[in-house]
Amino acid sequence: MARYCFCLQVKPERMAEYTERHRAVWPEMRQALTDTGWRNYSLFLRDDGLLIGYVEADDLDAAQAAMARTEVNARWQAEMAEFFTGLEGQGPDEGFQLLTEVFHLEGK
Repeated sequence: MARYCFCLQVKPERMAEYTERHRAVWPEMRQALTDTGWRNYSLFLRDDGLLIGYVEADDLDAAQAAMARTEVNARWQAEMAEFFTGLEGQGPDEGFQLLTEVFHLEGK
């Protein structure tokens, strides 16, 4: 299982609503993420709108492709797109920037 970290930029004026929406992620969206190989998925939001995501997957490209084939993901991404800047026509699930891991401390 590989670890992936990514970032996006949430519009500062939309941060409260973005956070609220994630308190009530649709059950079918949660299930689709699980079914398509997303594990230990977390989102972290800084007070200037920088969003950091962390996910584990056997193959992130395959997990993203599998999600792209789901109807629930199309609905979710359409609703979430308005919260971000810098996507240049891409959905949030396509427009995030992957970060390079430079250190990892293994747990016991």
